[in-house]
Amino acid sequence: MNKNLNPLNWTKKQQIIGAAVAIVLIGGVTTGIVANANHKAEVRKIEQLKKAKVEKAKVRTEKAKQLEKSNEADSKKLLDIAEKTPTDKNIKLAEDSILKVKNAEVKKAFDNQVVGIKNRVKLENEAKTAVSNYQKDAMNQNKYKTAQQAISKLTSSYSKGLKDSLNKQLATSKKQADDATKAQQAKSASDSKAKATNTNKEQSDSIGSATNNNSNNANENTVSQGTANNDVASGSNSYGGGSQNNYSQGGSNTSQNNTNSGSSNQGQGNSGQNNSNSNTNTNTGGNGSNTNNNGSNGGNNNNNQPQTRYVGWVSVDGVRRYSQTFNTLGEAQSYADSVKNSQEVVNLLLDGHSIRYGVEPA
Repeated sequence: MNKNLNPLNWTKKQQIIGAAVAIVLIGGVTTGIVANANHKAEVRKIEQLKKAKVEKAKVRTEKAKQLEKSNEADSKKLLDIAEKTPTDKNIKLAEDSILKVKNAEVKKAFDNQVVGIKNRVKLENEAKTAVSNYQKDAMNQNKYKTAQQAISKLTSSYSKGLKDSLNKQLATSKKQADDATKAQQAKSASDSKAKATNTNKEQSDSIGSATNNNSNNANENTVSQGTANNDVASGSNSYGGGSQNNYSQGGSNTSQNNTNSGSSNQGQGNSGQNNSNSNTNTNTGGNGSNTNNNGSNGGNNNNNQPQTRYVGWVSVDGVRRYSQTFNTLGEAQSYADSVKNSQEVVNLLLDGHSIRYGVEPA
């Protein structure tokens, strides 16, 4: 080892210079160390900041995802409520919630669901209206078909309950209409049969009455003639062997029975059953001669018979609401039939009222 390198062999001057150099060297090394440490600290700080920023971004992204999920869940919940109870308020709440959804595909799906709900509500309202219109006019087959078609369009599972209810209402009204139609047809057939029977009976009664009248007239004429002959015979035999010159006066008789007293016949006027019978007895003196003119029948005269009028009527719950008087039975029957077949009376029948109708003499 070189003795000059040994600090112990240095002179004082050399030791001072060496110390100064050592201080400089130590300071430089220290400065370098400090600078390096500062640089490392700065790097770590930057890395920490970057890391914190990334973490914050992750947090924001996660919050955004959670918010999106929450908004989608809220929209779905409100859409379910609107599906089950599609009021205007519920549909509006669902539409407002969909505006908060950011996912384009999800938002489009939700919007389409709202459109579907509105279309379903429209079809349901149309079906309700169609059934109601048919119930008010259950005899109208066109309205029945319209109601059937409207109900068939309710294909959504949410419409099943309403569809079943409307079908039940439609079937009930249809049955009531069919029953009413059958009852009317049966009643019309029965009325027609009764009308025909009454007509035949009236014709038969009329023919029988005419026959009886003619027979009665013939019998009356015969009886009157016989009575007149008997009267004459009685008159001629009443005095035994006496003279018949007492028969000097004639008599006329317009009755069914003649009474002769003494030597003369006094005629009496009598009318019955619109028949006129005339009997003339003439007796002249001497041995007596008798002349009998019997039977003058004027036939039947019905001008004085009263004309029967008929009342056609329809009652509702036992109270006659409609009635009108006619000259003939057929007119009264036609009136009663037309009233009970009218839409107003049919509607009363379908509403549960008791309907009765008929015809009777005024």
